[in-house]
Amino acid sequence: MIAGFRKFVIQGNVVDLAIGVVIGVAFAALIKQFTESFITPLINLVAGGGDKAGTFTINQQVFDYSAFFSAVITFVITAAVIYFAVVVPMNALKSRRSAGVGEQDVPPTPEERMVELLEQIAQK
Repeated sequence: MIAGFRKFVIQGNVVDLAIGVVIGVAFAALIKQFTESFITPLINLVAGGGDKAGTFTINQQVFDYSAFFSAVITFVITAAVIYFAVVVPMNALKSRRSAGVGEQDVPPTPEERMVELLEQIAQK
């Protein structure tokens, strides 16, 4: 078990994972700030502007629907960037790799080769 852990650490998977987490956190902060700086004010402007734009009040309780819309937009932007920056290139790479490796590239096992030779002999 310790040998497996040592191999995991030595292969660099831990470093790759740490880099991914750090970049993910930084990216999330960037998208959050974008929506707070640009999207929320736009939603408030469309909702009428002013201090109470993007909110409604029921029994003296204020509901901020512009914050909810901003969170939805943050999620959509993050998902779109992840899809187009990670998923699409990985799928393209995977399809290129699988296109290069076919069943013809795999040599037959000795048993399969023996069956092929016997079939050829039987046909003659």
